[in-house]
Amino acid sequence: MIVVTGATGNVGRPLTRALAEAGRQVTAVSRHAAAVPDGVRHVVADLSEPAGIEPALAGAKSLFLLLSGELHADGAKPIEVIGRAAASGVRRIVLLSSQGVATRPFGTTRITVRAVEDALRESGLEWAVLRPGGFASNALWWAESVRTRRVVAAPFGDVGVPVIDPADIAEVAAACLLEDRHAGGVYELTGPEVITPRRQTEAIADALGTPVRFDELTRDEAKTAMTRSLPAELADDTLDILGSPSPAELRVSPDVRRILGRAPRPFADWAARNVAAFR
Repeated sequence: MIVVTGATGNVGRPLTRALAEAGRQVTAVSRHAAAVPDGVRHVVADLSEPAGIEPALAGAKSLFLLLSGELHADGAKPIEVIGRAAASGVRRIVLLSSQGVATRPFGTTRITVRAVEDALRESGLEWAVLRPGGFASNALWWAESVRTRRVVAAPFGDVGVPVIDPADIAEVAAACLLEDRHAGGVYELTGPEVITPRRQTEAIADALGTPVRFDELTRDEAKTAMTRSLPAELADDTLDILGSPSPAELRVSPDVRRILGRAPRPFADWAARNVAAFR
């Protein structure tokens, strides 16, 4: 049995589907009731209360651990999830971490995530750590304005990073859960090229078959918009990366190709598959 946390999200959903299609027994964990593939068991649990995951772990041998925003809140105990998994008989954990643990290690969120990585290494379990950069699916922030006004409004229009398709993260996670050769690996996951918001807008327009205008926001305007759904610290963190990526954050990693035997998907592929969100 493989347990997938965050099973209804951009990574967890395709991961759950891939594991089920591979014939594995899967338990999908999410905070709310949701549809899952046929044959998949679904458990509602909030990982900010680690005891809540115990029913999902019964009989499990592997766990995909995604740290949701709640696990970064004051009083949260993400490391306790690892201990409960080990006590339940889980033998392997694949952790979805962040590229920022290595490239910007001193932010509060990244210190928390690094502590979880360290606890996993010291747990005695088999493990793998995935450190993706920016997600292609972050473009969904623009979906409403594209649908209603055919406009993308974003800061730093000509500054790019190599965003990763969540479907590629899911495929790498599946490989790490199913194949012994990835145990003990720390994998940096990026897309195949640096792409700017302006070029992402062009890719969305191509997928739609209609023009989409790009309007550049100031940093302050972008922060105001982001803090409607994100803590201010995380908004600033994100804007720091988007506005001034380090050489390490601009690097195209070979790890997706190394694990999957193919290049990572370009942003245009993600836009084409998700075009309905922008119509």
